[in-house]
Amino acid sequence: MRPSNTFVDRVRAGAAALSERLDADGTDVALILGSGLSTIADGMQDARQATYATLPEFPRTTVAGHPGRVVVGRVGAHKVLILCGRVHGYEGYDAGEVGFGVRVAAALGARTLIVTNASGGIDPGMHPGEIVAISDHLNLTGASPLSGPNDERIGPRFVDMTAAYAPALRDIAGAAAGEILGYPLRAAVYAGMAGPSYETPAEVRMLRALGAGLVGMSTVHEVITARHAGMAVLGFSIVANHAAGVVDQALRHEDVTRAANAAADALGRLVFEVIRRLPVGRGEP
Repeated sequence: MRPSNTFVDRVRAGAAALSERLDADGTDVALILGSGLSTIADGMQDARQATYATLPEFPRTTVAGHPGRVVVGRVGAHKVLILCGRVHGYEGYDAGEVGFGVRVAAALGARTLIVTNASGGIDPGMHPGEIVAISDHLNLTGASPLSGPNDERIGPRFVDMTAAYAPALRDIAGAAAGEILGYPLRAAVYAGMAGPSYETPAEVRMLRALGAGLVGMSTVHEVITARHAGMAVLGFSIVANHAAGVVDQALRHEDVTRAANAAADALGRLVFEVIRRLPVGRGEP
């Protein structure tokens, strides 16, 4: 994390800009859209948007499938802030910077964070295009967004990660999945890797032995940041491909974004139904 005074000032500046330009103050749910999933934001009512490049302090996205814009609107009774695209450590950002958008959402009032990503399926029973709930994660990136001086204004020094992904939110998602997806919502552990190279087959075998069912290059720093900020978290992963060595195929980013695009409509309907079912007021169960 950057020196706390500077970082907090940057978060406040970003929140003030979104409040002024997009009427984002009073947001109660924040949503991060991963690779190829930005079209989900089109389903919001009364939506207003701005690009990261026009907002003070926001880090810029550089990866295909991450357009880099903030959209604020309504889903049912909830005001929702959507980050269309994320930044990653492999782009050169430190872990605290990866969580910057989460910090801004928390400063605007969000008490629930929904994270989405496209992942590799370690479990051979998972099929490309399947939507899976994240039950827990392994942070194998070698970094934490909480490293360095802690500022008690934005969270405690030590954070309990026992229920990093809120079981109550996962229950709501599971109840909605049958009618939205047409199949039961499975849950799996997500292994967060540093990237940007895809994993070797040996690494995938290691991750399977550690209990992971999904693998990707994002999400874990955002979730740690959200828990530090006191937010409840729900995670969804689209299985974009089988992880290396599970089947005999090469891995390419364009295939990941293509699979995510294909599943975006179903994931969007599921996410918005979950938000509609959240109690009005705090945006969390």
